[in-house]
Amino acid sequence: MLGKRPGWLLASLLMFSFSATAVDRTQDSWYLQTSVYTQHYSPEPDHNNHQRLIGIERHLPDASLWGAATFKHSFGERANYLYYGKRFALGESAFYLKLTGGLLEGYKGEYQDKIPLNRLGVAPAIVPSVGASHNRLSAELVLLGAAAAMVTVGVRL
Repeated sequence: MLGKRPGWLLASLLMFSFSATAVDRTQDSWYLQTSVYTQHYSPEPDHNNHQRLIGIERHLPDASLWGAATFKHSFGERANYLYYGKRFALGESAFYLKLTGGLLEGYKGEYQDKIPLNRLGVAPAIVPSVGASHNRLSAELVLLGAAAAMVTVGVRL
């Protein structure tokens, strides 16, 4: 699924999660994140694996969240994602699932048909991820549809 190199990334995420502790989510908080690794499932020579994602999320006590992210899409052009979602705690562990849905902008011109339902350069998107938190730090494995997987790291402010 992730190619040949990300074995160490998955091992790091697992080691991180075993030492992780659950974070108190009873208060509003901001979460700032960035991408550290991307792997396309079927790599092509023109694919960009350096998304340079910067995202901000507002986490609410009911486990809902809203956010915005800007990044370089698979073909190196700037794209933006505005979304709403929910975090699902996995018991008392530090693991969680996250599901967001929103609008994705930035796939234009020759790349317009690279994402489904893209009209006028804006398309609906659903993005699932699995993560683990340790104190204020988190790491997530984000599934980018049928195209790629990305690892992000972030800090709760």
